[in-house]
Amino acid sequence: MTFYQELQLSSTGSKQLIKNTTDKKEKTRHILIYNFKVYLVVAFCFLVVTAFSMIFGNDNSVPGVVVLLAILVLRQADFGIKTTHGLISIAGIFAILIVGPRLSNVVDPFTAFLINIVCIFLLMMFGCHNVIMYNHSTFVLGYLLLQGYDVAGKSYQLRVVSLVVGMLICMGVFYKNQKNRPHKRGFMDIFREFNIHSARNNWYLKLTLTVSTAMLIINLLNIPRAMWVGIACMSVCVPFSSDIAPKAKKRAPFNIVGSLIFVALYYALPKWVHPYIGIIGGIGVGYSAGYSWQTVYNTFGALYIASGIFGVKTAVLLRICANIFASLYTVLFDHVFNNVFSYIKNRKENLITE
Repeated sequence: MTFYQELQLSSTGSKQLIKNTTDKKEKTRHILIYNFKVYLVVAFCFLVVTAFSMIFGNDNSVPGVVVLLAILVLRQADFGIKTTHGLISIAGIFAILIVGPRLSNVVDPFTAFLINIVCIFLLMMFGCHNVIMYNHSTFVLGYLLLQGYDVAGKSYQLRVVSLVVGMLICMGVFYKNQKNRPHKRGFMDIFREFNIHSARNNWYLKLTLTVSTAMLIINLLNIPRAMWVGIACMSVCVPFSSDIAPKAKKRAPFNIVGSLIFVALYYALPKWVHPYIGIIGGIGVGYSAGYSWQTVYNTFGALYIASGIFGVKTAVLLRICANIFASLYTVLFDHVFNNVFSYIKNRKENLITE
């Protein structure tokens, strides 16, 4: 395996390669490449987000994060359709990211709820036709981040420009890496093949309603950081119901662990180090092959930003409560959704046979 090929491996793949290598010299080489890759990715992420902040303003570092995540995904993932048609999907995704989050922030909670349903469902349709790629964890996450870190006026105009630039970059990366894919389906086949009873489309609807209803509840209660609930629900609501409860059991406890570690770091480290706690979390994510510890390290950056707004204690309390609620709610909603859906399906079948 070449140096470049090793750089393309996931954290799990790199760790497995190191574990299976018996030659000491080769094992050392793989370990060095793995470490280099982790810090290279973190440095690349830092540079992209910093560049967006410098060019489009400090309020628009979040689009840098969203574009960065999309680039990292689109290098390897595809949409299950022709590459040229995939470019249409990318345009649709970014159009939603430009309009949806801003619009949902200037209306009442119930109207925002309807906007979220439409936008999240379309993001699932455009970006998750190939379910195994788990693209929803990038595009729906991007939507929720942009919604949670909303801007207006001149900053929003710059945000639009930043996302259009990001879209063009993503299109270039996607086409370069996916142009030889042999897919025969086109963009319109995404809609032609829509069947509410299929496992894929059933999951689209379930995730959309889980995230949207959970955020509606939080918004009606006027609790800040509704996006944390939405992100947690999205993360737990995976395609197969049998995997939801096990993931929920990891989400809340490991967020508590991450919050406690963040508090320890925050009070133990000098103040000038605090802005870099998020980077420490990024390095930790790079070394984490499993969901549990990725959850722990993802907590750092989110809490650092929130602590500047709410204070450390309130931010940690909000984070923990949001993830406990979201985990329990997603499991409950999955159960109710499946039962209601089965009832409607059986009722329809009985009417047909009669």
